[in-house]
Amino acid sequence: MSDSAPIVALDNVSKIFGPAGARVHAARSVSFALDPGRTLALVGESGSGKTTAARLIMREYRPDEGRLLFRGAPVAEGSIRAYRRAVQMVFQDPFSSLNPAHTIRYHLERPLRLHRPDLKGTARRETIDELLSRVKLDPAVIAPKYPHELSGGQRQRISIARALAVGPEAIIADEPTSMLDVSVRLGILNLLNDMKRQLRLAVLYITHDIATARYVAEDIMVMYAGQIVEWGATESVLGNPQHPYTRLLLSAVPDPDRRFAETRFGDELDQIETIRRQSAIAQPEVREIAPDHFIRPMPS
Repeated sequence: MSDSAPIVALDNVSKIFGPAGARVHAARSVSFALDPGRTLALVGESGSGKTTAARLIMREYRPDEGRLLFRGAPVAEGSIRAYRRAVQMVFQDPFSSLNPAHTIRYHLERPLRLHRPDLKGTARRETIDELLSRVKLDPAVIAPKYPHELSGGQRQRISIARALAVGPEAIIADEPTSMLDVSVRLGILNLLNDMKRQLRLAVLYITHDIATARYVAEDIMVMYAGQIVEWGATESVLGNPQHPYTRLLLSAVPDPDRRFAETRFGDELDQIETIRRQSAIAQPEVREIAPDHFIRPMPS
């Protein structure tokens, strides 16, 4: 495998929930790849299918159609352990993702025992200290503490350190800043950017916040009703959005130059519902807008 080949990819994957006659397409023919040293942002509102895509990658769900690829090949039973080590997840909730009964040292030691049994005694302790230092935390202060003694931002840094403990190649970050105070979000985003550059990690950044996606991601995919409606290079997609749903998301970003009194709520709500209804219809056609910029046009 070349150094730039995708670590993990979804190849035309679909996931359907519910009985016949009441089926919901949580993912509809979704395809994307995660490349070393790059961040792909998956953007959409709640219920658009973003977390379903993450769970398909983490093998919590099995696809009804399509394939999950690891280093260019389908994930086989014999490669599951290697896959689990290579693809790690940072969860949305830093409060429930850490066991309150154990210290921070325990949380970092456990993945090392499972995936790096060659590390013993002093070497394991030194590795834990290095992990805490890497996420900008003081090992002597933080390692003996319990999760309830830390702030939300510190806990999310611990979650990132735990993901890094096994030497992953890809990180799936599912809304990693949405439950944090605004004042600490930038620190977590900068940390993810640093990890990507220093370790050449492939990162899937899942968010409803299109502004933070612009900050961290080289590539972006906009998702609604289980399908990707616009995708490509971040600056191209956000600088020249072509799909009405992408424009709708961008319009939700606060604009200090827009007066509250200028908003016509009735007209805008009608437009929003029209865009949502049309975007939810299966859109098999793909149109190239510019190099590395594609959309699925809404039905006319």
